[in-house]
Amino acid sequence: MSRPIDSSFDIDLEALNKKYAEERAKRLRPDAIHQYRQLKGTEFDRDPHANPNFTREPIIERTEVLIIGGGFAGLLAGARLREAGVKDIRIVEKGADFGGTWYWNRYPGAACDVEAYVYMPMLEELGYIPSEKYAKAPEIYAHCRRLAERYDLYRAALFQSTVERLVWEEALASWAVSTSRGDRIAARFVISCTGLLSNPKLPGIPGIESFAGHSFHTSRWDYEFTGGDESHPMTRLMDKRVGVIGTGSTGIQVIPEVAKVAKHLYVFQRTPASVDVRNNRPTDPRFVESLAAGWQRRRRDNFTALTSGEHRSEDLVDDAWTDIIRNVGAVAGGDNEKPDPLELARAQMRKMEITRRRIASIVKDPATAEALKPYYHYFCKRPCFHDEFLQAFNRPNVTLVDTSGKGVERITPRGVVVAGKEYPLDLLIYATGFDFMTEYSHESGVEVIGPGGHPLDRHWATGARTLYGLQTHGFPNFFLMSLIQSGVSVNYVHIADEQTKHIAHIISECRRRGIATIQPTQEAENEWVQEVLSSGEARRQFLENCTPSVFNQEGRRERALELNDLYARGPMVYIKTLEDWRSEGELRGLELKKAAPGNQGGTDILK
Repeated sequence: MSRPIDSSFDIDLEALNKKYAEERAKRLRPDAIHQYRQLKGTEFDRDPHANPNFTREPIIERTEVLIIGGGFAGLLAGARLREAGVKDIRIVEKGADFGGTWYWNRYPGAACDVEAYVYMPMLEELGYIPSEKYAKAPEIYAHCRRLAERYDLYRAALFQSTVERLVWEEALASWAVSTSRGDRIAARFVISCTGLLSNPKLPGIPGIESFAGHSFHTSRWDYEFTGGDESHPMTRLMDKRVGVIGTGSTGIQVIPEVAKVAKHLYVFQRTPASVDVRNNRPTDPRFVESLAAGWQRRRRDNFTALTSGEHRSEDLVDDAWTDIIRNVGAVAGGDNEKPDPLELARAQMRKMEITRRRIASIVKDPATAEALKPYYHYFCKRPCFHDEFLQAFNRPNVTLVDTSGKGVERITPRGVVVAGKEYPLDLLIYATGFDFMTEYSHESGVEVIGPGGHPLDRHWATGARTLYGLQTHGFPNFFLMSLIQSGVSVNYVHIADEQTKHIAHIISECRRRGIATIQPTQEAENEWVQEVLSSGEARRQFLENCTPSVFNQEGRRERALELNDLYARGPMVYIKTLEDWRSEGELRGLELKKAAPGNQGGTDILK
């Protein structure tokens, strides 16, 4: 059982809100989200897992469905299409294997922070049970490969390749696809599964290129330098001074592992993470024996409902993610009801106060403990969970360098400078995460050109416009998987699975009915965009008062933030909306065009 929220103390909402505002103000920057830079095109983007000498001849072909990306979203899209009888699939993936996030993130300590029984998809279909409640990265990566093998996706894959350009050919009702390997592919449908976390980012700190020591991003972990691997200690760090920039969900997993071996570790912190108990444990055989058919869907739905603020009479996952709603439920009342907003705010503030008290009880140095305490609303940043992170700061070889919200000042050939003091380093690790919800900006690297030569990034210059977050008017036969204008769960894979079911259904109906092109009507798209905007006003107001993070574009409100919002009525309402739409069987809100007689599509694109 996870630790319940302690309700024996009250919260001074006024005092805490004032403190939260003060801490937020320290971290506001005029460059906001533009303070970061991409890895792409830099020395940091080298793939340490791939053959650098890999070459192949360009592919010239026609395919029915092209999928961009081979992470869980792309794998699920391929699996659901295979279930629907689609044989002609092509998958283009930057990495040298399937896995997406779990191909790239092989840093020490990497694991899922959502229970593996609900996070890892299609467990029942594959007859697999994770070995732990929170599976480690190698096991999740292996599951990705298992999915690819089960659904015969390896023969469809073009690895170490990226899609650079999509151009719609109106006369042939196909997309002309160009890749980094010189491929020319005519695709009837394109599904962009670039993923929630696919573009790693670096902080725009002056002097990054000048550092004379070794450095890398956590998504490109260099075991040749550190020694060891995901299961063995990094012995080559025993005589090294190591710096880690970033204390988000990646940093809190990396830092304890580096602390165990480094001669000295400096942790550079701008904003403290909210770190709760993970309480990982091996899978109990009795738990496995108790599972009945349909168990994963029931468990996954239960978790998503609870973590999105809905009440359930039973908490099947029972962890630190679900205890806020579980404990406020006694006050709020009935099952399936949303809690009173004021009571929920108090519950979240109690949760954060308990987090701060836990820090004080674990971290021995009072100054370090105080610097590690987060002062912001619980859901302003993604909550973190770990059982060794706080304890690492009790080691004599670990120093927290708190920047009081300002971040690192600059990087020199010798090390990192904070508040005028230089910290000499041999290794500098960037645990600075990924771009968030910027998949189709001009920075994404994929140019999408619709009918009439109209680019998608210009079409969305002031924000996205979609139907259910999956299709956009003016770009036929193009599907995208993103959080933008869609229901969101802390378990992203749940939503990805539901979205791929929906996309596979639409493509199947096109094949069955002889439909050449399909896209949302302008009216249907406008209605959905208005629904997103009207449902999200309270959430946007909440984010305006949050400490800067990826959730609020680092604290700067823009029109794009409103349009690129989530569907605020919640993931379970979103999922039911998609299910009800499919059950109607009418393809409501979509503009359909039948195939012209004798037009096979795509032939001229390949000349």
